[in-house]
Amino acid sequence: MTATSAPAKKKLSPRKRAQRMRWINYAVLAVVVVLLVLFMDGRQLQQVFFRPDMIARTVGPDLLNALKNTILYTIGAFVFGLVLGTVLALMKLSQIRPYRWLATIYTEFFRGVPAIIVLLAFSLLPLAIPGLQIPLEPFGAVWTALGLVSAAYMSETIRAGVLAVPKGQTEAARSLGMPSGMATQRIVLPQAFRIVTPPLTNELVLLTKDSSLIYVLGLTAEAFDLTKYGRDLTNTYANMTPLVIAGLTYLVITLPLTYLVRRMEAKQRKATR
Repeated sequence: MTATSAPAKKKLSPRKRAQRMRWINYAVLAVVVVLLVLFMDGRQLQQVFFRPDMIARTVGPDLLNALKNTILYTIGAFVFGLVLGTVLALMKLSQIRPYRWLATIYTEFFRGVPAIIVLLAFSLLPLAIPGLQIPLEPFGAVWTALGLVSAAYMSETIRAGVLAVPKGQTEAARSLGMPSGMATQRIVLPQAFRIVTPPLTNELVLLTKDSSLIYVLGLTAEAFDLTKYGRDLTNTYANMTPLVIAGLTYLVITLPLTYLVRRMEAKQRKATR
């Protein structure tokens, strides 16, 4: 006698399998939410992170001043980094080897060193160089330190944008008698910046968050950024509410920029179809 084989299990289709995984994820999420509701002390959470009297104390002219300073720190560092990053990108694309070597050493160094170390180094420069005064303190030091770091990242983005411009554009300009430098300035760079605008805007978002590192500097109350302002009140009143409010205020800057990045990326995708 021959043994009868067991019936083979019917395989699920990819659509059914994906649907099952979605339901499993929903179930896990529901369990997590239920556990949080059961075990969290809502009143204690509110007193530590969202205390009404501390919200009223935090929100006011000083918070707006800290927001303004954060925007100024970010914009100044971004402009500095954009200019220096463009120079570094062109140096990396240069036919002169020492330029390429210098640009490579710079980008590798500042991409590998934490931004907070660069900020601390700039804050200690007057001790190392007696009589040194950085203009527009503390803005000058922040713009320079964060700009040096962001330039290393932006240079790679700009270099990729330059390489994405068809070589025929430069060759056509050269055939019309335009010098190489003028062709780069008037034809290549404008097209490259249109290509890399979304990633550069994303770099602006990251730079906004990196500006929170300047709490390590000895700032006066007038020069506080959002993080320093929130930390100062949190330490004074031993409550996390000011720091939470300061963190949420960053969304005033980052959410519009993030939305702008998505819109620009969507337009670029449509243009390339």
